[in-house]
Amino acid sequence: MTANPFDNIRIVLVNTSHPGNIGGAARAMKNMGLSRLYLVEPKEFPSEKAVWRAAGALDVLDKAVVVETLDEAIEGCGLVVGTSARERRIPWPLVDPRQCGERCWQEAGEHEVALLFGREDRGLTNEELHKCQYHVHIPANPEYSSLNLATAVQVLCYELRMAHLSQQEGGPLGKTEWDMPPAKSEALERYFEHLQQTLETLDFLNPDNPRQTMTRLRRLYHRIRPDEMELSILRGVLTATQNYIYHTDKRLKSLEAAPENEKPLDNGE
Repeated sequence: MTANPFDNIRIVLVNTSHPGNIGGAARAMKNMGLSRLYLVEPKEFPSEKAVWRAAGALDVLDKAVVVETLDEAIEGCGLVVGTSARERRIPWPLVDPRQCGERCWQEAGEHEVALLFGREDRGLTNEELHKCQYHVHIPANPEYSSLNLATAVQVLCYELRMAHLSQQEGGPLGKTEWDMPPAKSEALERYFEHLQQTLETLDFLNPDNPRQTMTRLRRLYHRIRPDEMELSILRGVLTATQNYIYHTDKRLKSLEAAPENEKPLDNGE
């Protein structure tokens, strides 16, 4: 049975400094029918300031999930979208708020979705944004583009609400039928670790000077969005590669240790 998309959408606030913004975000969420709030290492929570700003959304605050890491907050999610206020050195697939609302709503009927919001003063780090399939940018007035955190949450929750209403009215929102669900965030992270280990073993990647290789590979796989079976196949390829390297090294070391009269002759001898 298809899940209620509202129940599958997480609003994730990372390292929030001001508890009032947590309360304001909770109020914005409830205004638009959302209830699942995740807090990654908030500076101050629980807090009376959060309660005061939440107004009638205390139920959202009471059910908020507080975790220590972003990985915990997005565990089990098939789609992760991070808010970004500026262009990055390496561009990432970018959507506007309307596209974000439509895509998140469409996919939330099938699996868990997370919308990430960063710190008030500096947003999400590059490392955190690298865990996202898409970035979303709110096109504010360039002469005064700084948005309050709770306001940014309100904008994107509104677009989710509009996507819901559009679907109810028979709008163009549809879903792509697929034979397997997309790989979850934690499975992708394990794959990226496995990939980096293999590339280092192959001497393709220098761990002391990796440059932007892994970042670009992350972007590639997030753009492709492999499903669970595809990711399992890719992990199998990496494991086979590592096994081949291991056994080849073992044979070479065995040959090097053998007495000269037991070593195979070169073709020219």
